Amino acid sequence: MAGRQIIEELNEVFCDVFDDPQIKIFEAMTAKDIDGWDSLNHINLIVAVEKRFRIKFTTKEIMSFENVGQFANAVESKLSHMAQKG
Repeated sequence: MAGRQIIEELNEVFCDVFDDPQIKIFEAMTAKDIDGWDSLNHINLIVAVEKRFRIKFTTKEIMSFENVGQFANAVESKLSHMAQKG
């Protein structure tokens, strides 16, 4: 799955989790950029992304995300790793 497609699918997840169809994510976006992105919704977001892409993040990975771009890169890396394992 290409980076652009991952961003598009992540955007759908963000819209669902935050119940806002107007959200347009961007790489430098952080929790400060979205109303309602608190610790509970952060957990909901991680769970929704894991389900959508059928991946799992470690706590260390989750704690390292500073913005949406890093989050998207981690999704892409996990998907690439899964594809290599075949």
